[in-house]
Amino acid sequence: MVQGTAQRTAIYRGYDRAGLDAQYNNRGLVPDFAKYFERWKTASATARAQVKGALLDASYGPSGPEKLDIFPAAAKPGGKPPLLAFLHGGYWRALDKGDFSYPAQAYANSGITYVSINYGLTPSVTLDELIRQACAAVEWLYRNPQAHGSDVNRLYVSGHSAGGHLAPLIMTADWAAKGLPSDVVKGAVAISGLYDLEPIRLNYLSEGMNLDEASVRRNSPIHALPPSSRKCGPLILSVGADESPEFRRQQADYAAAWSETQQAPVIVDAPGRNHFSIVDAFAEPGHALFRATRDLMVNGHV
Repeated sequence: MVQGTAQRTAIYRGYDRAGLDAQYNNRGLVPDFAKYFERWKTASATARAQVKGALLDASYGPSGPEKLDIFPAAAKPGGKPPLLAFLHGGYWRALDKGDFSYPAQAYANSGITYVSINYGLTPSVTLDELIRQACAAVEWLYRNPQAHGSDVNRLYVSGHSAGGHLAPLIMTADWAAKGLPSDVVKGAVAISGLYDLEPIRLNYLSEGMNLDEASVRRNSPIHALPPSSRKCGPLILSVGADESPEFRRQQADYAAAWSETQQAPVIVDAPGRNHFSIVDAFAEPGHALFRATRDLMVNGHV
């Protein structure tokens, strides 16, 4: 009886452990999730075969996972194209850059070079190391323009889920400490992001991540907001209307916190989209999320 009572005790924002687990169990919330993975793999294989001049498995660091795929923009007049780096989701423990080649075709056709980034996964690496690798990939892109032929002064980052956690952290990283301009990243697109890791520390996802209060604070975007004295580039946020209340709350809280020191983020609504179908919106030329991302990169604003 005591054990049953303990299991029903609220541990975070009124959720008990089972309830909090359910809020972040996206596969449980989308029973046909496997069809998305299968379609992504098929479409990504097509993209790797069809995008001309693709450079696959370029190493940006010494470890095996530190690789990225570059899909050059289709030739267009007007100088070098902008560069969009994408970081995949998978709760920092699953999936691969190769699963997310498929957006490359739409962006390449719009005159944007698309890069899909890999990074080491937990528990093989710590979250601190994972974040370091993600930043190192973007640094490599900036320092090696000859590898992709794009304009490093128009470098943007994007990501979904765990990648949505990484994208704003990369934009707000201390680039000056690396001897680079503080605005290496000109803007970010975070999709279904995880901006506060405290509920992750308290739910089933904490296994293998070794999260404690210090690492949560150190690695949560909501606790790494840039001061008002540092003006970061535009931020686009989007979460599916059919995602869990916690994912939607995470975005709302982060948008409010970001607005305290920076220009308010652009919120792109995604009606009818779940945690997986929203990634497709990022790659669909007719969807508002794709259009906002394209406009940000081509025009510097949405």
